[in-house]
Amino acid sequence: MTDFLLELRSEEIPARMQAGARADLERLFRKEMEAAGVTLSQVAVWSTPRRLALIARDLPQTTEAVHEETKGPALGAPEQALEGFLRKTGLTKDQLEVRDLKGKETYFAVVEKPGRAVKDVLAEAIPALVRVFPWPKSQRWGPRSISTEALRWVRPLSGIVAIFGDDLVECEIDGIRSGYATKGHRFHHPHDITIGNAHDYVDKLRACHVIVDHEERQDLIRAKASEAATVAGLTLVEDEGLVIENAGLTEWPVPLLGRFDEAFLQVPPEVIQLTARVNQKYFVCERDGKLANAFVCTANIDASDGGEAIVAGNRKVLAARLSDARFFWEQDRKTPLSVHAEKLSRITFHEKLGTVADKVERVAKLARWLVEEGIVNPASVRAERTRDMSRDSLSTSLEANGEVVKLAEQAELAAQLCKADLVTEMVGEFPELQGLMGGYYARAEDLPDAVADAIRDHYKPVGQGDEVPTAPVTVAVSLADKLDTIAGFFMKGMKPTGSKDPFALRRAALGVLALILSNHLRGRIAQWLGEARQAAKAQGFEDERPEPAPADSLRAELEQQYARVFMSDIRDFISDRLKVQQREAGVRHDLIDAVFALGGEDDLVRLLARVHALQAFVETKDGANLLAGYKRAANILKKEDWRGIEGEIARTGEEDPLALVDDPDLAPVIAAKMADRHRAEKELSYTPEFAEKALIDALDSAEPAATAAVETEDFAGAMSALASLRAPIDAFFEQVTVNDADFIKRNSRLALLDRFRAAVHNVADFSRIEG
Repeated sequence: MTDFLLELRSEEIPARMQAGARADLERLFRKEMEAAGVTLSQVAVWSTPRRLALIARDLPQTTEAVHEETKGPALGAPEQALEGFLRKTGLTKDQLEVRDLKGKETYFAVVEKPGRAVKDVLAEAIPALVRVFPWPKSQRWGPRSISTEALRWVRPLSGIVAIFGDDLVECEIDGIRSGYATKGHRFHHPHDITIGNAHDYVDKLRACHVIVDHEERQDLIRAKASEAATVAGLTLVEDEGLVIENAGLTEWPVPLLGRFDEAFLQVPPEVIQLTARVNQKYFVCERDGKLANAFVCTANIDASDGGEAIVAGNRKVLAARLSDARFFWEQDRKTPLSVHAEKLSRITFHEKLGTVADKVERVAKLARWLVEEGIVNPASVRAERTRDMSRDSLSTSLEANGEVVKLAEQAELAAQLCKADLVTEMVGEFPELQGLMGGYYARAEDLPDAVADAIRDHYKPVGQGDEVPTAPVTVAVSLADKLDTIAGFFMKGMKPTGSKDPFALRRAALGVLALILSNHLRGRIAQWLGEARQAAKAQGFEDERPEPAPADSLRAELEQQYARVFMSDIRDFISDRLKVQQREAGVRHDLIDAVFALGGEDDLVRLLARVHALQAFVETKDGANLLAGYKRAANILKKEDWRGIEGEIARTGEEDPLALVDDPDLAPVIAAKMADRHRAEKELSYTPEFAEKALIDALDSAEPAATAAVETEDFAGAMSALASLRAPIDAFFEQVTVNDADFIKRNSRLALLDRFRAAVHNVADFSRIEG
């Protein structure tokens, strides 16, 4: 078995493209080898800024001989079928074999492929994979670049090393011939290095100041950068993305500690870190939890002066960047946020939903409404809210001490200013700082901390695992912002479809759910989104509707129709997002369906409390058996087409087949039959069997208990009440014949099963539960 080395050397490969390039090189190499019948075991792929390298271990010297048989059309089949088969196999008619197949003579293509030297396979595979390499961006170069057929690579390709064992794999791509020679570090060893085989490749390059393994370079940067900070009495601020990027920028990384003017620490620390990270690829350091005036840069050379000149040069560049940041910081604070906010009318939020100023107006109105409706409450009364869920008593208590008024005013103010930093110089330079800078500017104006925090954090949570705000003002503004976005785009018919979600509505919905569940916000989410829709309509934005516009006489009716469709779509959308979110928390989607199916339940805190209790119940033996009993009862009722006592007509043999015809003349007939039937039931009443009576008694007890528990949101208690039905329903099915020959007994027992089903449905729709 033989090892193979491939190196593709070029000018600098962007660091952000290297991980993808490594994956693509291995994928394409495996594809070429598998197509040739070469089985691969271990394949290692590395990258540096100037090369992609691959080593495949234990390759055979030759491929296995291949015997292939392909069945074709029968003799006598249309000529077109035979021609297609010949094209597919690449054979001629006289090369085909004719065999008997189930009594029918059929053409077969039999191809014998002898084994090939793997070295020859590699010589063909290398140019093939290079020409189809899927760089995100690539270029042509040199005299050949005038042709669209010229080789494309991320940067000009300058060399190919291809060695199988100790033998050169000869190949050529656009005039670039493979060889044994590569080059070392651009500065330390710019001359040719002769590689003998895959075994000495890594060591020979290391001797020439090139660490081929990108993971080794990453480990070195982590360790040496942290060590440099520690020696100076500092702590390195970890940044894994920066580690990977610096490893992709260097072949011989040397982390060096530098200092910048302490006066720059007047600028917010996030600005300094972002300036150092984005513009210069530097790490920053802390002392006692606060940003220090130190940075760690990663050189690509072992400097003779220990790196002093490199650090000095990097210090000057960073100082210029930080001077710009300090200028933005000082200039932006000269203008109040309220004045900045006036410029939002120049920025389009969306062509169908107006400007950012329009959005801010809607969000401010909605944030205030969320507080005034008692949906978002001051932190000081959360304990009271947990104990007493009565909206009226809670609202009265809050209004008495003025906290609602204060919170509503702060939420409205924060919402009015939350997007103001979008027009500042700092956010124009660093869009990643939107929200954060608004919070700093609000504090600089001595606005209340709650308002500044809300401006800073109103975009949160922005994804899974992100911090979820809990401060009431922040919750109100963040929730209002996301509700407005969802409602606006749904109004305009721009809902997510399939994998397309250009306005990040799914992420906004997950943010809404996180805010609701983390803060136990009570209320109907569809109503909240309806309020957001009304805020947009108040600005003149209408639901997306067909042209021409409806006549005035139809407007009211259409408005109701659009509102119903909006609410339905919103509920479905939120339900789907809730299932996604809860699935990751281990909650079964069918149980969410079982509770949603009850209808009218879009208080998500209450819904999930019921779902969690339901999941705990169905995972018990009582729950599983009750579910089985429910399904058996439901199947019997479905089979008997049971529609309740009133839906049955006495079976006397004189039934009128036209009884259900919509004819007013037949109404007295049906009424008479039903009256006779009820009289017969009273006259022919019977003593229920023991198991039947036991189920009746159990329902008499469980129904009110479960109902009372649901009303007080004691869902565990409701499940406990249902559990008391498990033994009686099991005994009923074992001992009682439901489809009795006696008409009265049959109907009474079907009605009893219907009652059992209804009692269970009061807690959840068990028909939606799997299992």
